[in-house]
Amino acid sequence: MRSIRYRTAVLLVTSVSVAGLTAPTSGQAQAAAPFGAGCLIAVSGSHTTATCHNSYVVTDRVSLHIECARWWDIDTDSAPVEVGPARSVRLTGRCWKGIGSVWVTHRRAG
Repeated sequence: MRSIRYRTAVLLVTSVSVAGLTAPTSGQAQAAAPFGAGCLIAVSGSHTTATCHNSYVVTDRVSLHIECARWWDIDTDSAPVEVGPARSVRLTGRCWKGIGSVWVTHRRAG
């Protein structure tokens, strides 16, 4: 005996009134613009390197943050570095005895 299975797709259609929409202000347009440099992080023993490239028009301020593996080792946060459009930067840092975690934070310049 064969069983037949049916798959049902439901399409929901909604309508949006455009009468109440307004053009975005310059601040809203800037917030909606694509943003953020792409960063590659490499860890080798107790040294780390982050290479960040900004492929967007808005300048990005990147900072490297390192959390060391040992409790007595000092965690570090780098000063922010501006990455302009179509530019790349390299951030480096280290711990004395191994790295626990590394990350990069981004902030809009200006």
